[in-house]
Amino acid sequence: MRGRTPLPSAIKDLRGNPGKRALNKHEPKPPAPDRVPYAPRHLNDDAKREWRRIIKVLLSLGLYTEVDYAALAMYCQAWGRWIRAERMVIEKGEVLLSTQTGNYYQNPWFHVANRAWDQMLKMLSRFGLSPADRTRLSVEQPEEQDELAELLFRRGVSVGDGK
Repeated sequence: MRGRTPLPSAIKDLRGNPGKRALNKHEPKPPAPDRVPYAPRHLNDDAKREWRRIIKVLLSLGLYTEVDYAALAMYCQAWGRWIRAERMVIEKGEVLLSTQTGNYYQNPWFHVANRAWDQMLKMLSRFGLSPADRTRLSVEQPEEQDELAELLFRRGVSVGDGK
């Protein structure tokens, strides 16, 4: 299939359907999980921490369903790989000196970090969570109000009426 990757209707809804095209009425709507799913065992520690952080955000936005397990695991593993690679670049430096030839070369962890970064960006956009994607989302925030004042003024009850 060629062309742009289609966006899920949930993301189009959050964006306010800017193209005003009809949404796919036959798009499968997998259920959201009943509880927060555990991170896959194969993820490294940094990836598991990211899983626990991001899963709550995705569930609150309605962007995670039971079939998104693998996609989220891919993002989190890329995150974990990126963190590890960045630590190695910081520890060893971006440029290394060959002890055999005396020539300088780029730290291989630098390439690993860049590749993981690209993978994370792709997966974040699939969930509508990159900074550019987020500017196009429209999430209604609950109104903050004083509940007591709302009850008193909406119902017209005055203090001391007993009603």
